[in-house]
Amino acid sequence: MWLKPEEVLLKNALKLWVTQKSSCYFILQRRRGHGEGGGRLTGRLVGALDAVLDSNARVAPFRILLQVPGSQVYSPIACGELLNGSDVYWAIATGATLEEINQHWDWLEQNLLHTLSVFDNKDDIASFVKGKVKALIAEETSSRLAEQEEEPEKFREALVKFEARFNFPEAEKLVTYYSCCCWKGRVPRQGWLYLSINHLCFYSFFLGKELKLVVPWVDIQKLERTSNVFLTDTIRITTQNKERDFSMFLNLDEVFKVMEQLADVTLRRLLDNEVFDLDPDLQEPSQITKRDLEARAQNEFFRAFFRLPRKEKLHAVVDCSLWTPFSRCHTTGRMFASDSYICFASREDGCCKIILPLREVVSIEKMEDTSLLPHPIIVSIRSKVAFQFIELRDRDSLVEALLARLKQVHANHPVHYDTSADDDMASLVFHSTSMCSDHRFGDLEMMSSQNSEESEKEKSPLMHPDALVTAFQQSGSQSPDSRMSREQIKISLWNDHFVEYGRTVCMFRTEKIRKLVAMGIPESLRGRLWLLFSDAVTDLASHPGYYGNLVEESLGKCCLVTEEIERDLHRSLPEHPAFQNETGIAALRRVLTAYAHRNPKIGYCQVKGSMNILTSVLLLYTKEEEAFWLLVAVCERMLPDYFNHRVIGAQVDQSVFEELIKGHLPELAEHMNDLSALASVSLSWFLTLFLSIMPLESAVNVVDCFFYDGIKAIFQLGLAVLEANAEDLCSSKDDGQALMILSRFLDHIKNEDSPGPPVGSHHAFFSDDQEPYPVTDISDLIRDSYEKFGDQSVEQIEHLRYKHRIRVLQGHEDTTKQNVLRVVIPEVSILPEDLEELYDLFKREHMMSCYWEQPRPMASRHDPSRPYAEQYRIDARQFAHLFQLVSPWTCGAHTEILAERTFRLLDDNMDQLIEFKAFVSCLDIMYNGEMNEKIKLLYRLHIPPALTENDRDSQSPLRNPLLSTSRPLVFGKPNGDAVDYQKQLKQMIKDLAKEKDKTEKELPKMSQREFIQFCKTLYSMFHEDPEENDLYQAIATVTTLLLQIGEVGQRGSSSGSCSQECGEELRASAPSPEDSVFADTGKTPQDSQAFPEAAERDWTVSLEHILASLLTEQSLVNFFEKPLDMKSKLENAKINQYNLKTFEMSHQSQSELKLSNL
Repeated sequence: MWLKPEEVLLKNALKLWVTQKSSCYFILQRRRGHGEGGGRLTGRLVGALDAVLDSNARVAPFRILLQVPGSQVYSPIACGELLNGSDVYWAIATGATLEEINQHWDWLEQNLLHTLSVFDNKDDIASFVKGKVKALIAEETSSRLAEQEEEPEKFREALVKFEARFNFPEAEKLVTYYSCCCWKGRVPRQGWLYLSINHLCFYSFFLGKELKLVVPWVDIQKLERTSNVFLTDTIRITTQNKERDFSMFLNLDEVFKVMEQLADVTLRRLLDNEVFDLDPDLQEPSQITKRDLEARAQNEFFRAFFRLPRKEKLHAVVDCSLWTPFSRCHTTGRMFASDSYICFASREDGCCKIILPLREVVSIEKMEDTSLLPHPIIVSIRSKVAFQFIELRDRDSLVEALLARLKQVHANHPVHYDTSADDDMASLVFHSTSMCSDHRFGDLEMMSSQNSEESEKEKSPLMHPDALVTAFQQSGSQSPDSRMSREQIKISLWNDHFVEYGRTVCMFRTEKIRKLVAMGIPESLRGRLWLLFSDAVTDLASHPGYYGNLVEESLGKCCLVTEEIERDLHRSLPEHPAFQNETGIAALRRVLTAYAHRNPKIGYCQVKGSMNILTSVLLLYTKEEEAFWLLVAVCERMLPDYFNHRVIGAQVDQSVFEELIKGHLPELAEHMNDLSALASVSLSWFLTLFLSIMPLESAVNVVDCFFYDGIKAIFQLGLAVLEANAEDLCSSKDDGQALMILSRFLDHIKNEDSPGPPVGSHHAFFSDDQEPYPVTDISDLIRDSYEKFGDQSVEQIEHLRYKHRIRVLQGHEDTTKQNVLRVVIPEVSILPEDLEELYDLFKREHMMSCYWEQPRPMASRHDPSRPYAEQYRIDARQFAHLFQLVSPWTCGAHTEILAERTFRLLDDNMDQLIEFKAFVSCLDIMYNGEMNEKIKLLYRLHIPPALTENDRDSQSPLRNPLLSTSRPLVFGKPNGDAVDYQKQLKQMIKDLAKEKDKTEKELPKMSQREFIQFCKTLYSMFHEDPEENDLYQAIATVTTLLLQIGEVGQRGSSSGSCSQECGEELRASAPSPEDSVFADTGKTPQDSQAFPEAAERDWTVSLEHILASLLTEQSLVNFFEKPLDMKSKLENAKINQYNLKTFEMSHQSQSELKLSNL
């Protein structure tokens, strides 16, 4: 174990230790006498001396010491012994066994040894290593406590430090923390890595320098394990502009898995909420723990490995052995127990796998414990087969839990037994005399509820009773006898296999069955085996009448989805006779419409014609209801996220495929620098399982492999296709030629064993080239794919999917960003790089609300299916934050009120949300608009709808004598001259009258109450301006002038004006000129009656009046026309955005706490 670094005084004369290994900085020692033959007396003597002279040697016979070359405590090593033994070393680790101490030694060599060379100061080396070891000890202690207790004291201490260092709101839940190093160039910074639900944070205080890093998970574009010149294994975090490396973890595998899970959950929760549903334990992000993430990772692997429904929750994973009768021995592996299944997988990949739906289980019993069969249990299924598991730890509690779930499953889905065939069930084998005779798979009959009313309904004439290939059989034109004899041989091989390995969904799945599948499943067995391999047969048996009800509910309904389905019905395998008449078309319509009704989130996917082509092939080989449940299995668990609006799942697998190409076909990847062309071609491979680009009789063999091996079969077949054409592809001149090469190859893949005639591919490639093209047999291609590229495990593919899902989701985010900017850039004068910064701020503001606010607003504000410009929107409070950060019109305490009015002005559709385009258009006027545009914007901010009757600042009365209408229109200038504005006023009114003939819609006139708010905003904008005094004098002049203009208009409209009384009342209640221009906004409501109703109704000024008046003052013109620097605002905004949000959140929590204490 690691030790707190402690100085060790060595007495060389006693020769207590023997050096086993040494390096420039570390020494591994063995206590003398330990492990030496005939050294018992020496060992006892040394043990006694150790107890006296060296307390560190009391416990363990092995230790590691730290030594620093060139320091005062350094001693050279010669002949395996330490010289100058009086020097001082530091003991940093001990071990009871050689294996244990070697693990510590290996960790030091891999993580520290190469790093220490970057330090110039030798004392810094000692400080760095001692600090690192102390951190490892703290982490080990924390891990041990976490296993024993949910909230260990160490975790609470780390949480306190996390909150103090990063000042996040309480809603930012810390998940876990690790000691590590963050590399800054070639220098490592020792510190602590904190992983929270929304952020990755790092803190270091080293050599007097503090370092803080905060990286939101949604900003991470790559998360990968890599290496650098100093370390063989690091974790690299890539964001838009930076790469950061973290290393020297005690357990890097564990750290990477937790980071992988956190990144995946957070990105999908925030960026892919279209169809992504969190596991129940992760529904509330503030409650996520490290154990929850580890459980999710195990659940994801379990469901992917056995291809089970997403709702399945794993309860136990137990090491055990299973009796395998075909090998006459027990096979070691692991049992997986979930809600509705018991599964087993052997330790050796491909050796043996079984899936036991609890629906098929009859009993679970404990057997007598013996030395040969320790802790055995027997699981019996309906087809009179028993499975024996042994070496089960904690057998009693496991069996108790299994029996409870078995009882629950049978209560929810009663099993209908077909007793008529019980007697001959054990000897039932497959016999085939025709293409599509009806076969039974043990007790698991396809029509499990044969006597039920639902089953009778499903047999109604509305649905086609058999697989379409039965009614539309085609006879081959060449050697039909030969082809049928091959088919009979295959059927015979399968029957032999069923006898030995089982015939139901509970069959033993071994390498032998994989070879049979690779040869091609016989046509007569294909549909039934697809049902078994995908476990769609369990769904079918568990939901009697479900499909018939869906068909009835969806029948006759017309919507966008049904219209899309109707358009594609006649494009689905048009070359096959089954879909050249209404029988096949009607069945296809019913299945697609029923599924769209079942799963409206997916509905119907038109991309590459994927869903209709796949369903057409399913209908050829299975009954209509069976095809429906196969479609459910494919869309919801075998190809997750493939058929949603953005086909995220298919794009992720395309990206995985690119990496597999680089790994398995490096020469091809090097020649084709941009693999996106191959990726675009391969999209149809994944979406249609090669059905759309390969002759049908060949493509169904690919589907056979897919239902048995899942997506792995498509990956390896794709690699085999590229490998077969690698030479031609490397010599191709452009992407078009590469596409032609692949299309011709795929179109000439034949199936010599197919009993039917050749059927062309849905999108076959035709060439004018008269030269015969070589034909490839599908069986050979599949065999090559397994032999050359079949080494990919499910776990490896799932890890690659995690990695590339980040890339794909961020790619969609980048596309959204670029499309929004492309639309906005031509309409504004803001520089593109500044627009990009503004977009990032806008999106981050939205994200911060998703992080910490309840209820979480993302569902209503981020919708990936909406147009790009509408995907991110912000509400009034978020807009107020951004306005305060980036707007040049800061008005002190008045800023928040101005932001509210701006938001109301921009919210055209009154849905309390605005888009980025509206936000930027407003900022563009503030920063780059002409003076008249800025004044017009200000004017609009002070009339409805921006200014409302309930505006919280709109009721404060006007108090300043500078705005009194009774003051003379003569003002002194700084140079002593006087200007009489009365003459100018008459001329100005005449000029304004001529401007009425304008093409654009005239803005409504401003009332006196609105004008007061307009003036108050201007006054607040001038605060702390270098020309503050001149601006105040100028605005006072202009305001008085505008009041006179308003009164002139008032007199013209009504001879009974009370403006004079209003002016007298204002002047009588006004403070001295030294007071502020506007009175306190917190006056009593009675003060708001200072304006008589007639004056409020009749006194008005227009935008033209205000603009013309402002142009008379050069200081005001200069203020509105001076250039404004946006870049400095943006830099400050990036720094302060988090601080502003966290301050608001903490202020809210304090307010809530005060209210709760009242």
